[in-house]
Amino acid sequence: MKTAPMPLMLAEAGLIVAWSSGFIGARLAADASSVYLVLFWRFAIVGLLFLPLLVAAVRRGLRRRSVAIQAVLGLFSMFGYLALGLKAIESGLPAGTAALICALQPLATAALVGPVLHERVGRRQWLGLAIGLGGVALAVGGLAGQAPLWTAGLSLASMGSLVVATLLAKALADTTPLLPALGIQCVVSALLFAPLAALDGGIAPDIDAAFAAAVAWFIVFSTLAGYGLYWLCLGMTTATRVGSLIYLTPPVTMVWAWAMFAEPLTSGALLGLAACLLAVALTRGPRPAKP
Repeated sequence: MKTAPMPLMLAEAGLIVAWSSGFIGARLAADASSVYLVLFWRFAIVGLLFLPLLVAAVRRGLRRRSVAIQAVLGLFSMFGYLALGLKAIESGLPAGTAALICALQPLATAALVGPVLHERVGRRQWLGLAIGLGGVALAVGGLAGQAPLWTAGLSLASMGSLVVATLLAKALADTTPLLPALGIQCVVSALLFAPLAALDGGIAPDIDAAFAAAVAWFIVFSTLAGYGLYWLCLGMTTATRVGSLIYLTPPVTMVWAWAMFAEPLTSGALLGLAACLLAVALTRGPRPAKP
């Protein structure tokens, strides 16, 4: 995806905060009628907002290949990642377990970037990735719960869906501008979430303060900022470095939830945050030179 210049460290800091916002949004969505309904309207509204930009891009010669690439990225990075992950938690998988499984994403990405993208992952980065996983384990407090084994499989598939999207975005060079690209991804996601919302009670919402707050939160922080900065960072540096930032989202979310909802902040969460900061520092490889 074609992106505008931005200092990499600023984009990465924004990504950490924005990606963490998704978990806060899930807390807000829990007070709404249906999380699938919230997600449908989240993506439908963004898709409509970006429709004029998408039409303009088509008039300027946007290729079918680019539309197909962005549609596939939306399928994996938005619909697959969110639908599978939410279903796992809804079916009884503890949030801590889900966070740990999600935290495997940097390791899975690092293991695949060599054969798929021919990116080199050094020993220092592998050490950082291992420390990051330990930091997340400290932060979320282990693998408590008695959920069925298949729920862990759903969560693993959710994590794998984001890994696939990350690798595809790096492997398939595409020059679609960021906002039209997000528009395509959101339209595809809205179409896929529509039947889930319909089965969960219908797609016509009862608009109240809780529903409006959840949708607005997801649109501004999780979609525009979260996915926008994810693709932006991925275009500026390696998949391993971007993936390592995910390690910071569980402890940052816990600090955020403490400040916003007065949830308890444990010493383990603070130790985990420190470990994740060290992990990200170790995994910061050099920014690839532009050809």
